[in-house]
Amino acid sequence: MLSSSFLLLPFGLQMFCMAFDELYFHRRRGLPRWERIGHPLDTLTVVICLLWLLSVPPGSGAVAIYAGLAIFSCLFVTKDEWVHLKHCPAAEQWVHALLFALHPLVLLSTGLLWPAAHGIGSAWPGWIRYTGEERSILTALCAVVFGFGIFQFIYWNLLWRAPEAAK
Repeated sequence: MLSSSFLLLPFGLQMFCMAFDELYFHRRRGLPRWERIGHPLDTLTVVICLLWLLSVPPGSGAVAIYAGLAIFSCLFVTKDEWVHLKHCPAAEQWVHALLFALHPLVLLSTGLLWPAAHGIGSAWPGWIRYTGEERSILTALCAVVFGFGIFQFIYWNLLWRAPEAAK
């Protein structure tokens, strides 16, 4: 039986890769305007998915909508690849590939927390042992992702200044 806490592993890996990308690669090269706008929007697509999970109990229609939101988010985050090709070294593109691989796993894992977050975890197959903290976990994840999106927007669009040579 898999503990629902194990479902946080993809999220933790994604946070590690995202922090490395943000703190090392992005700060090293700076971000062109398209990425300074696009990256917070990427984060917003995840926040919308998490808000859906917190707001709506799972049901056939709700699951279909979540699947659509998750697929949209997975496709949306790839929108910058034509920019990345021009601006990123190979090592950063590799980190992006890891992030693209982890993105649907994060959305699948958080989706598996969904029933228990609404008190209906026992309706799912017995291969997940829910802890009873799933709603708190999803709320915390949503707050962390939302906070990161706010940081991205403020830092890259209001605080960061391009070096004079790059202007």
